[in-house]
Amino acid sequence: MREMDCIIVGGGLAGLQAAIQLGRYSAHQVLVIDAGEGRSTLCRTYHNILGYPDGVSGQELRAIGRMQAEQTGVIFEQDRIIEAIRVPDEKIRLRGSSGTVYQAKTVLLATGLSDRVPDIPGLKPTLGRTVYVCPDCDGYEIQGRRTILLGAGEAGANMAMTLIERTAELLYINHEQTEISADLHRQMKQAGVRYLEAAVQEVQQIEDGRITGVLTEDGQVYESERGFIAFGGNRVHYELAEQLGAVIADNKHVEANPRSMQAAPQVWIAGDLGLHAEQATVAMGEGSIAAIWIHKELQQIVRK
Repeated sequence: MREMDCIIVGGGLAGLQAAIQLGRYSAHQVLVIDAGEGRSTLCRTYHNILGYPDGVSGQELRAIGRMQAEQTGVIFEQDRIIEAIRVPDEKIRLRGSSGTVYQAKTVLLATGLSDRVPDIPGLKPTLGRTVYVCPDCDGYEIQGRRTILLGAGEAGANMAMTLIERTAELLYINHEQTEISADLHRQMKQAGVRYLEAAVQEVQQIEDGRITGVLTEDGQVYESERGFIAFGGNRVHYELAEQLGAVIADNKHVEANPRSMQAAPQVWIAGDLGLHAEQATVAMGEGSIAAIWIHKELQQIVRK
């Protein structure tokens, strides 16, 4: 059984920033357990991160972040944590799908969420390159450009009402042809959103992952310079937090103290798992905040 001062579950941007902060105290044994998935593995280009005016991929940030954390002594292991329990002596025990058991004085959960992305040929290679999920992060990228929003029902309709502020050339294709209220239909029409109910057969692109249009199942091609997706039903990975006694909100995100990011005794969270704007830069900030308070907790444990 691996015994650590702090275990960080999740090696995305929140978990990595926390690992770097904790490692730099040079006082704690820190382990990052990562399943190798998550939003940052899919995003080909973040455009709104300080220091990267031309953009940086999630994979590159993860590689740099891991190297930076390892230089401070942080250990990494690939595994998927499937169970978390409290054990005597105020420890938390984690069990991985590999069968390995880990134990720590403190835990940071940075398990995030998974976007619901239908298996449409050509879609995933464009994500984070010219097709986006977050209007706060990447609304700038569609400014004044011909844009297709692929979505489902009211999740897509609400996104369309946000995006129409960025471009008048917006087509919302309700790929799953799910219901939209009459009021939302009226709002979209008044705002100038073009609307189509049709299953998408393929996202067309050129070699570098730039979208050029979509092909619907009736053989029609709709040209586009940029794209967005909004299918709703994203899955928040809250289960470990719930097992450790954290409060889970109605939308399945985890509640935490906004000052310290503590969600339960000996448990902190950071990133898209929590109740906040889902942005990489916010996730990194929360990782640092959580790490600072974990350090304070570990100092108190030593003094007891």
